[in-house]
Amino acid sequence: MKKSIITLGILCALFAGCKQKPNEPDKEKFEPVFMEAMEAWEQQQSQENQVITTIMERRSIRKYKPQAVERDKMDIILRCGINAPNGQNKQSWEVRVVDNPQLLDEMREAMAKGHPDLNPEMVKGCFRDAPTMVFIARDPAYDFSAYDCGLLAENMVLSAWSMGIGSICLGSPVRFLTDNDVCKPLVEKLGFSEGYELSLCVGFGYPDEAPAAKPRDWNKVQYVD
Repeated sequence: MKKSIITLGILCALFAGCKQKPNEPDKEKFEPVFMEAMEAWEQQQSQENQVITTIMERRSIRKYKPQAVERDKMDIILRCGINAPNGQNKQSWEVRVVDNPQLLDEMREAMAKGHPDLNPEMVKGCFRDAPTMVFIARDPAYDFSAYDCGLLAENMVLSAWSMGIGSICLGSPVRFLTDNDVCKPLVEKLGFSEGYELSLCVGFGYPDEAPAAKPRDWNKVQYVD
């Protein structure tokens, strides 16, 4: 609590002493102190707020332990997914879960056969060996359905991470499964409704790696007055 008051006092002093635009500190004079205070505040918030902690600590996982995610845990992840915001509550998505190793192997083999011009091991590895694969299809009749599917996937990967389950969003399997006739029977086996298009794949599993965070470019974010 004492640390919070000190941090808040630093921030207030920085802004109150500013002689430029309102709420704009003198960066040459205050930036090091200001940034230190902000980092302390963010660290405190992340420790007290589980949502912020999950968002900031989540990583894309490309190496997994072999066991599939338990279905009771996947049920929670899927329920979090379908509770994502979506346009006009159209829920313009459909989701199929595959955790059968034999079926995943059939998909890998079919994708390799459907792309003889590519390295077969590269194609077979496009699932990143995630033991549970989620296939998301969209309704192209609704022009914002792709965004809805993205929001659904984000809810899923965040809820999974909060339970110690890793994930990775994948685009290449969509192309490998849909641009040839060899894979068509397997896509049909997923049983999406007529007219729906496979648009995103998400792999889930228990992480077998702990990758460091990659830098984010804060300069791409701006306030417009």
